[in-house]
Amino acid sequence: MYLRSKIIKTMELTGKIIAVLPAREGTAKSTGNPWKVQSYVLETHENYPKKMCFEVYGDDKISSFNIKMGEELTVSFDIDARQWQDRWFNTIRAWKVDRVADNAAQPASPVPNAVPAPAPTDVPFTESGNSNDDLPF
Repeated sequence: MYLRSKIIKTMELTGKIIAVLPAREGTAKSTGNPWKVQSYVLETHENYPKKMCFEVYGDDKISSFNIKMGEELTVSFDIDARQWQDRWFNTIRAWKVDRVADNAAQPASPVPNAVPAPAPTDVPFTESGNSNDDLPF
């Protein structure tokens, strides 16, 4: 008997919404059901910022997420690929959106009644008797 374990990692990215693209909608050919999708572009705050275009599917999710230009968000998403005419395309689909709290981005205020860290002491450097050794240790 083989026991197979599955590691599930949540894919998420935090950044600022820099583009809100127009919503697209239509009707599914196979079922005749209406569909709606809206795309957004998120930019990270790294030294070399990354951009990710993600999609939100369904009118209900688009309105409940209510994503606005300039918002700071953490987006949880799934990635899937599909083939069309011998080419492959990736889809990044958001399934959860959390707003980043304004106070989380700011530095923490000092804790009241906290004991301050001791100041470093200045120890003067004294040369050892060996003049060929230019390292202080």
